[in-house]
Amino acid sequence: METKQFKAESKRLLDMMINSIYTHREIFLRELISNASDAIDKIYYKALTDDSLSFDKDNYYIKIIADKENRTLRLIDTGIGMTKEELENNLGTIAKSGSLAFKSENELKDGYDIIGQFGVGFYSAFMVADVVTVISKALGSNEAYKWESQGAEGYTIVPCEKETVGTDIILKIKDNSEEENYDEYLEEYRLKAIIKKYSDFIRYPIKMDVSKSRLKEGSETEYEDYQVEEAINSMVPIWRKNKNELTAEDYENFYAEKRYGFDKPLKHIHISVDGAVRYNAILYIPENMPFDYYSAEYEKGLELYSSGVLIMNKCADLLPDYFSFVKGMVDSEDLSLNISRELLQHDRQLKLIAKNINKKIKSELVSLLKNEREKYEQFYQAFGRQLKYGVYSEFGAHKEELQDLLMFHSSKEKKLVTLDEYVSRMPEDQKYIFYATGGTNERIEKLPQTELVADKGYEILYFTDEIDEFAIRMLMSYKDKEFKSVSSGDLGFEADEKSQDSAGEEQDNKELFEYMKETLAGKVKDVRISKRLKSHPVCLSTDGEVSIEMEKILNAMPNNQGIKAEKVLEINANHEVFAALKESFTGDKDKLTLYTHLLYNQALLIEGLPIEDPVEFTNNICKIMV
Repeated sequence: METKQFKAESKRLLDMMINSIYTHREIFLRELISNASDAIDKIYYKALTDDSLSFDKDNYYIKIIADKENRTLRLIDTGIGMTKEELENNLGTIAKSGSLAFKSENELKDGYDIIGQFGVGFYSAFMVADVVTVISKALGSNEAYKWESQGAEGYTIVPCEKETVGTDIILKIKDNSEEENYDEYLEEYRLKAIIKKYSDFIRYPIKMDVSKSRLKEGSETEYEDYQVEEAINSMVPIWRKNKNELTAEDYENFYAEKRYGFDKPLKHIHISVDGAVRYNAILYIPENMPFDYYSAEYEKGLELYSSGVLIMNKCADLLPDYFSFVKGMVDSEDLSLNISRELLQHDRQLKLIAKNINKKIKSELVSLLKNEREKYEQFYQAFGRQLKYGVYSEFGAHKEELQDLLMFHSSKEKKLVTLDEYVSRMPEDQKYIFYATGGTNERIEKLPQTELVADKGYEILYFTDEIDEFAIRMLMSYKDKEFKSVSSGDLGFEADEKSQDSAGEEQDNKELFEYMKETLAGKVKDVRISKRLKSHPVCLSTDGEVSIEMEKILNAMPNNQGIKAEKVLEINANHEVFAALKESFTGDKDKLTLYTHLLYNQALLIEGLPIEDPVEFTNNICKIMV
């Protein structure tokens, strides 16, 4: 019996594929099942064009038989089979696809897809088998042939006996090694799990003899094991069903079955597109944030199927980072796959699907905000921070897309509001969208810097997330209204009598403020009369681009670069403290120095900044008590 050689390039490809192309060895079963499904598809297509053929779907199936004793795994299909020449052409040359040739020859374009046209999938069997045997009888032929190979050394083809049309693939499973447990591919539970994972939606039944237990006849306590043939796969994927046939419970069950999360989905999105690219998708917005969402272990992405066959568990290219919380799957017949189903080309179809999905998620979130406000706020509490990161990232490239989804707590409404809602309520004389930063809403409400803005009747947005101010600085404005911090040096108010009085007071006490500035040299940029304080004696404001809150966040990062805000110590000229400062300036400079340090440290505490020398601060307090 002559052993035929693979071509040289086929040998190299076989070795590369077995050792590097496939990430997981279990993939071999997916590939063989897909090829078997493809073989049945070919009979179906011939029946559409040949009146002498009939196609009764009940007669077509794929069967898996594991034989532990002989270490063989057999895969049987009732498909179209192969002639001797087809065995030679399709299996003798690695990466030659019989399905692709069949499709070309028959000008199959639309309607019924053939999934097994990816070339080398069959050879993944050598990852788990020492010997691969193929016994096949072609439709319309009276002869059957056996193809057999032990890998790269070559193959044989000989006549054999086979009663029915179709193909049997027999794998002689390898012995266990220190690195690999090959026994698992002969275990019923493992084979069922692989089929459910990758091939659950193959359109033909994948059958196995499964073990069951029952009471022995005539006994009430003694059980016996028996086997019964069952279809392991569900066959009809939920995403190909009519939306009108499905209930909310159906979508929730699918969410649970696919283990997308332990919560219930807040919203599901069912997409069916038959246009420039055909695809179906079911997407979910989770109710709760995954425990590992902001860890290195979290992987974004959607499950990707090609005609019901799982290609990737996490296709990150289908989701932008700012929508990385979305779970679900996409199934398309139009994706271009290279070498194996695991290696997906970054082609036009994938990019188009991703673009459409992105738009759909945005549209659904806008709808949720408009029509189901309570649900949207629940979503925003969980994932709002991610949207803000989206505004900030990539130098604000996505800010226009995301700005209408942002929400912040309002000083007037005492709840979350959108930027659009804020702007719609702005008085005509208000120039800016005002915001204040702090650890909590309660702390922000007590900030001295908010007094004047609130006294003007202006609404203030509360920023409590560390990303908030960075995102807003990237956004810069909304509907032609710039953002302005209540701690900003210039609040943009027109000069009034009070501000004129402040200017005069500052000029009259210029030397006092110069002395205080020198006392705090290196700590503040300036000391001046405040135009914003009403009841509080002191506060800090900033000049420049870096705010005090941004300084805190940047300096808490591992790569702390010592970035500092340009702080200004503001004094309330109408407070009793100011009178004490003026008196000590003329009569007791040591006391003025003490007061200056105390006021500066008080301002730091108000901002939540650390005091440089707590011992000195407590000693200074003691000094004014005695």
